[in-house]
Amino acid sequence: MVGNRSWNCSSTFEYLLAPIYGIEMCVALVGNILALLLLVTKEKKNWHMGVVFSCNLVISDIFYALTLPILIDNYSRGRQRTFVHAVEKIELFVFTCNLYVSIYFIMCISVHRYLAIVQPIFMRKHIRPKHAKIISVFVWIFVASISSPLLYFSGVDSDKCFLYANLDVKSSLKSTYRVFMIVIGCFVPFVLTFASYFGVIMAVFKNANITSLQKKKVGLIIGLVCILYTVSFLPYHILQIVNFKLNEDKNTYCYVCNEYQVSKASACLNMCLHPILYMAVSDSIRAVCCRRSSNE
Repeated sequence: MVGNRSWNCSSTFEYLLAPIYGIEMCVALVGNILALLLLVTKEKKNWHMGVVFSCNLVISDIFYALTLPILIDNYSRGRQRTFVHAVEKIELFVFTCNLYVSIYFIMCISVHRYLAIVQPIFMRKHIRPKHAKIISVFVWIFVASISSPLLYFSGVDSDKCFLYANLDVKSSLKSTYRVFMIVIGCFVPFVLTFASYFGVIMAVFKNANITSLQKKKVGLIIGLVCILYTVSFLPYHILQIVNFKLNEDKNTYCYVCNEYQVSKASACLNMCLHPILYMAVSDSIRAVCCRRSSNE
């Protein structure tokens, strides 16, 4: 959705994205609603920080999935705009906002797991569920605030709604904001997430009380989470920059445009897999936490 010249690349490829988004939406809604029900019922007597962050991640993914019907309609019609401009602007905002909310809550979950394993005494003495609720409210407000300029930067070109297509906005301003969103919205939480999981793996593998099989299990699941994070979010942001730059220079490379659309679909795939991966990680990490805490 970046730029205004990628329409020259419209092809049967884009029509394939409609059923892909449809499948992702159905899987994400079913999986995350079930995950939310399990978290609320199973963990209702143990409402710790991890559960609070996980619930917020699940809610974000549900909202994220609910933005897809407009995308599905657009792609099924060759990306022709069928909704009023305001609706499409809101769809862009909600989609982007929940993308970064999801990234930030993944970061929060990762940091919480790091503290629970590496600094369990500090966690028990100073961290309470109310802190997680305060952080959660801050994340929603912060991400909504930094995403709100999209309502101004997005615009209509050739009867289609695009991100950064408002021609009344200076190109330098759009470029600055785009870099800001990539750094603050993706790069910073990306670094903190990987650093946290690296610390978790180091702590687990140094603990002599944990069996080799348990270490491999934790390492494998955390590795899968990190790979999923990398595949889902980094290509989307890198290709967004490249695609925007090409359109800004009035160049059109269909393979870049198509790869960018695929990267957006892969970002949506993330919300389908969160319920499976994070519940698996939660069970493994909880076992390690209990074992480690009992030996402090």
